Amino acid sequence: MFSFFKKKPATEAESASVFTEVAFADALPKVAPTGPERPLQEASTPPSAPGATGVQTQVPVPELTQRDGAGEPLAQPSCDQVAASEGPAAPPVTLPLGVESLPPAVSGPAPIAMTPPASVALVTSMEEPPPAPATPPPMVPPSIHPAPKPETPRAGWLARLSAGLRKTGSSLAGVFSRTKIDDALYEELEEALLMADAGVKATEQLLDDLKRRVREARVTEPQAVKALLVDAIAELLRPLERPLEIGRHAPTVMMVVGVNGAGKTTSIGKLTRHLLEAEQKVLMAAADTFRAAAREQLAVWAQRADGSGVQAAGAGWVDIVSQQGGDPAAVTFDAVVAGKARGCDVVIADTAGRLPTQLHLMEELKKIKRVITKAQLDAPHEVLLVVDGNTGQNALTQVKAFDDALQLTGLIVTKLDGTAKGGVLAAIARERPIPVYFIGVGEKLEDLQTFSAREFAQALLS
Repeated sequence: MFSFFKKKPATEAESASVFTEVAFADALPKVAPTGPERPLQEASTPPSAPGATGVQTQVPVPELTQRDGAGEPLAQPSCDQVAASEGPAAPPVTLPLGVESLPPAVSGPAPIAMTPPASVALVTSMEEPPPAPATPPPMVPPSIHPAPKPETPRAGWLARLSAGLRKTGSSLAGVFSRTKIDDALYEELEEALLMADAGVKATEQLLDDLKRRVREARVTEPQAVKALLVDAIAELLRPLERPLEIGRHAPTVMMVVGVNGAGKTTSIGKLTRHLLEAEQKVLMAAADTFRAAAREQLAVWAQRADGSGVQAAGAGWVDIVSQQGGDPAAVTFDAVVAGKARGCDVVIADTAGRLPTQLHLMEELKKIKRVITKAQLDAPHEVLLVVDGNTGQNALTQVKAFDDALQLTGLIVTKLDGTAKGGVLAAIARERPIPVYFIGVGEKLEDLQTFSAREFAQALLS
């Protein structure tokens, strides 16, 4: 085990060195052994076990080895025995060659080193103490105020509608900053209504109704007149408020028409979302067969509506029938027949945009309507016109032209966000009161909502 303590042949210099070391060792005090002897190398050598960690504790010993006459190492006293001895100090000795001075003498009794048994490794654990328990957060007393209720989808819609009609409503609301009710107030209000494209007839009707309400209520503050104007506008628009009925026919066939860029395909995608929420099976007919990527655009909106999660709990689904470059009337006919065979609830025909002045294209719409009637006797059940709210009085012209050609059953008014011509609905209600099923204030799926006369009037003057 201790192979490095084996005897080696000694040279003359080594023999002299051994003699000198023996003489020096004789000068050390002799202490009787009190326990089993341990080699110094075992006490001073750090453990070699793999993975041993910690701080190694070593006892300093003189770097001298006492040998007997035969060259064998003599038994050395343990470090504990040397430290525990209280014998007299060593007498002066002659320093051997190569030794300049002796170790300093220790005055008084030396501290006793606690040496563990040989079977215990001299390793001091460096494990960190367990962390102190975290101080719990202070208890917060419950608030006496109830938590705010989450915003409902309808409340968020009203906020977006008010923001979209702010340009129209700002000019109307500014009229009521006056200090008294007089003819100047009514004149300024008349100008604001005309600028909002309410039309001459609708403006005259609103002013006459407002003056009557002011007299009956005997109000004297301009701000009170504002509330009465909201009531007058809501009453004028009430004939336009009618829900879209689904389920009376199997399938319900809708024909969507409008001018170029009004938002027909976009509105169809948003309308499909409402139908899927009602667990309806929808089949779309891409009758705009000559427009590039018409089917792809319709498919994208159908995927958005179908993938929005609204149909997850129900049985609604959406599909598309198309034929690139085919006859629009033939595509629509095939879609109606397929809808009846597949048991669809709703069939929607997306037609190409056209101006009312393009008479040959208006005749094509009439042909599509006749073909739908051949596929299903009582169809189409709904002929919807998509109107751009930014067009103002031109929207009224479109309504009249398409209604004369196709006998419209409903309107979808889009792009009311940011328009200053929101009063066009008053003109439509006065001139051609066709129901407004939906209004839109943005590009998102949820930005198309059902029309409410009271909500629209309040948002207009909010």
